[in-house]
Formats: sequence, C-alpha cells, structure tokens
Amino acid sequence: MSFSSFSKDFNENLFTSVENQFITKYLPEANGDAVRAYLYGLYLCSYAGDFDGESTAKLLRIPLKRLEEIFAFWEECGLVQVLSRNPLYVEYLPVSASVGKPKPIRPEKYAAFNRELFKLLQKAGKDFRAYEQQRILEFLENYPMEHQAFLLVVEYYVKKQGARLTANHLLNAAKKLVREHKYTYEQVEAEYADYNAHQEELAKIFHLLTITRKPQDADYELLERWRGAGMELGAVYACAQALKKGSLATLDQLIAELLERGYSSESEAKNYLAERETMANAVFKVARKLGVKVQNPRPYIEEYAEKWLERGYDEESLVRVAGLGMRLSYGFAELDTLLAEMYAGGVVDQESVKAYCAGREKQFKLLQSIQSLCGVVKKTQAALDMIATWRSWSFSDEMILEAARRSANAQAPLSYMNKLLSEWKRLGAYSPSEIPEREAPRSAAAATYKSEATIAADERSERERFYSARQDIAMRGVRRARAIAEKDEAFMEAEAVIRRSEIAIAKAELYTPDMLPSLREALEHAKRERENALLRLHLTERDFMPNYACAKCSDTGFLPNGHACNCYKK
Repeated sequence: MSFSSFSKDFNENLFTSVENQFITKYLPEANGDAVRAYLYGLYLCSYAGDFDGESTAKLLRIPLKRLEEIFAFWEECGLVQVLSRNPLYVEYLPVSASVGKPKPIRPEKYAAFNRELFKLLQKAGKDFRAYEQQRILEFLENYPMEHQAFLLVVEYYVKKQGARLTANHLLNAAKKLVREHKYTYEQVEAEYADYNAHQEELAKIFHLLTITRKPQDADYELLERWRGAGMELGAVYACAQALKKGSLATLDQLIAELLERGYSSESEAKNYLAERETMANAVFKVARKLGVKVQNPRPYIEEYAEKWLERGYDEESLVRVAGLGMRLSYGFAELDTLLAEMYAGGVVDQESVKAYCAGREKQFKLLQSIQSLCGVVKKTQAALDMIATWRSWSFSDEMILEAARRSANAQAPLSYMNKLLSEWKRLGAYSPSEIPEREAPRSAAAATYKSEATIAADERSERERFYSARQDIAMRGVRRARAIAEKDEAFMEAEAVIRRSEIAIAKAELYTPDMLPSLREALEHAKRERENALLRLHLTERDFMPNYACAKCSDTGFLPNGHACNCYKK
C-alpha cells in the first residue's frame, strides 16, 4: 500500500482535457444537451467507479432514449463509437481521427443554404458540379463557419470574379477566414468592409503604376503589410509616382528600401525619393559616358554616387570626369579611384574639375602625338601621370616629342623616353640645341652609344618589364572573375553592404556597442548573399586571388626583407 494518496478535495479539483478541435469544429454545431452529455461522458472515461447510461441520464436530467440519440449523433460525427445500446456503452475516439472522415450530410439541413447559393451563382452565370457542391457542404460540416457568413464570401467573390469564379476560390477564402478565427456573418462582413475601404487606395496605386489588371487578395495583403510596417499612405503614393511604371513587386522593393532607412512619412519619402532620383540620374549619365550598362541603379548609388555627391561633386562635374575615364576605358571602380585622388588633391568644385580635365585633355593630345612617333603606346593613367611629371621637370612639348622620336625603336618607348628626359634633366638640357651630340643621336646607327646611366636604366627597365609581365599574367584570372562578378547586381549589392557594415561595426565598437549584434548579423547575411552570388556565377574566392609565378616575392622581384629575388631571368 502506498504511503501517500490524494485527498478527496484534491481529486475533485482534477481536470478533464478537451481537444481544441472539438471546441472549434463541433461544439458550435451541437445543442446544449449534446455538449453536456459529451463532456460528462468524457469525464467518466477517467472515473474508476461504476456509472451506467441510466445513471448518467438521470444525473443530466435527460431521458435515456434522448441520451442514446445524442451519442448516435456524436457517432455520426466520428467522435465516439457506440459499442452497445442495451446497456449503453460508448468508446470515445480522438477528435483528430474524425478530420477528413466522410460524414453523412442530411439534405434538409442545407436546403435553405443551397437555395441561396444557387441564386448567387446564377448572378455570375455559374453552375457548380455535384462534387464541387459536395466539397462546400463538407467544409460547412467540418468547420464552424455560419451558413450566412459563407454566403457572404460567395457574394463578395461573385462580384469580384464573375464568370471566373470557382469552388476553390470560395473554399480557399473561407479557410483563410477560419484560420483567422472569423466565423460569423458580422466578422466576415467587417473583413470585406476593409477590402472595400482599400479598394480606392489600390486603384490609385494601380493608376500611378499604370497597372491595368484588377486587384487580387494578395494585393490587399501587400498594402496591409506596408501600412502595418508604419508606412503612411501618402508615402506609398509617392513611391508609386516615383516609379511611374512597374509592378507591385517593384514598389514593394522601393518601400522596403525606405523602411530600411527609417523613412515612413510622406514628407520623408518625398525628400528621399528626390535625392534618390538625383543620384540615379547621376549614375545613369555617368554609366552612359563610360559605356557601362546599368539596369538597377541602387547598388551604384550606395557604392559610388552617394559618396561622390557627399564629397561635393555635382552631376556636371561627374559627367565631365566620366568623359575622361571613358578615354581610359574606365569602369565605375576605376572612376571612383580617380575621384578619390582628385578629392585628396582638393579638386572638387566645378572650376577646379574643369581645369583638371582641361589639363588632362592636353596630356591626351600630347600622348596622341607620342603615339604617332613611337607606335604602340597604351593610353593609361600611368602614361598621363608620366607626361605630367615630365612637364613638372620644366620640359616643353618640343623636348618631350624629341625624346619620343629618339625612342621610336625601343621595346618600351615610354620607359626609354623617361630615361632620356631624366638624363637631359641631369645635364641641364632643356632645348634640342642643348642636347650633347653623343646623347642625341639622329640615326639608328648612332643610337648604339649608351652611357653607363642609360645602360643601368635599361637593365632596371628590363627587370621591371619582366615582373610587370608576370604580374599581368597573374592578374588575368582576377580581372576576368571581377568582370563577371561586377555584372551581377546581387553580388555588387552584397559587396556594398559588406563594406558599409564593416565601417559601421568599427564605429559602433567605439560609440554604440549595443548595435554590434545587429550589425554583425547584417554583415554575415551580406557575406552569405555574396557566397550565393559567386556560387550562381560558378566562381570561388580563389578566383579573386592572383596566381603568382613566384610565391616568394609575389612577382614583385623583391623579398619581404628587401633583397632582390633570385627568380629573375634575363
């Protein structure tokens, strides 16, 4: 015998568990006596004493015959199994076991409903088949929705879908309402009143986006999600007006962009969209000048245009510099590097940019003259910088072109010109007449003489060309991979987010440590997006690493300790 037991009071306070599906699906369809009998029978299942049907009927003040009819009803619903009628003995089944179980449907129960349903379907010119009608009645048997509430769903979709109405439309809509615990006529009426209230709002959005189709349920849900996120209706209109033409998916992306930045009011949206349009225009104009195709300006705005405009460059100046970049075959990344150099040098306002570009234009013209004398000379930023250096040495264009003529037979004309001009600078020769005869041979035969300085310079140039060629080979794969990746918008957007997040994390470590978890999470998400983009492009991180011929010096010719590497071959 156990040393402990429940007291009588404790036993009286124990609970009887009732499945939720019984409450939601069956209780609304049963009368009070049926519910009382079901619950009391459920309680008796865990009662150890003898309690037969007659005693139960007497306790519940229900005739025994009526009690038998009640449990016959519950057996019809699939919730119990009547094992014996005399004496009454009932076995309770799990409520979940009855779901989807075919139940006999009494026609008289749905006579009025079927008449009303037929009238509504006639308005749409529809006539459901027998199996479709059966599915609707099975729904009403299994779900606790009022008949009038379901008919209200039918009325709404008859007006909305017309002849395109199907039984699936009705059942899906009704099941959605049930999931939201909307069963009564009043609840369904309030739901569709909200749809009607938003109908004009969606109509205006559709007009602004030039969408001609009729609004669907998903469109209403999208509008509700925007409003639930705090977006003012005027802000939604402003976004649609800014797009002018597009889809709700495009509008959803733009609204998400505003919400990310914390803009939700109409005034905030208009200000941001005006700034965004300015930056987008700058991106498109720069792209056209560079010959780069841009479909979605957002990654370029976040990565480049926003920074350029914040530094004080206006659209006209950016287009002017892009024209310079076009002649050098630049993309956005190279143009960004050039603008960073200009910014570091204080070249920002329109006049200074204009003067800078004019100076570069003169260098281009001189470079073209050098090309006509020397043959193949690449048009690069390095070549322009070399011309600027020669001019800073006080050499005139006449002297620079004289050096070009004397370098016509050299393997690397610009390098040879640089050696000649540096030698003339050392000798103080700043006009053709001041060039020593032995240092200024006029024929190919005379060009065989070279000074010790020239020979040493030639050897340096030869070594530099050797390693320059090696580095070019090592970087070919990187340039190819980068060119493929930069054409992918998802990759570029992830790259931009990674850079911004790294900067934000560095700042947060000093000023707002509580922001670090969310910033790090954003960074990790962006890295995963970048990995997914690379996977889609069939690229790996290894493709962005140079394939050096010499691992010791990384094809630079010099070891980390500063000594020359022994990999050089003449």
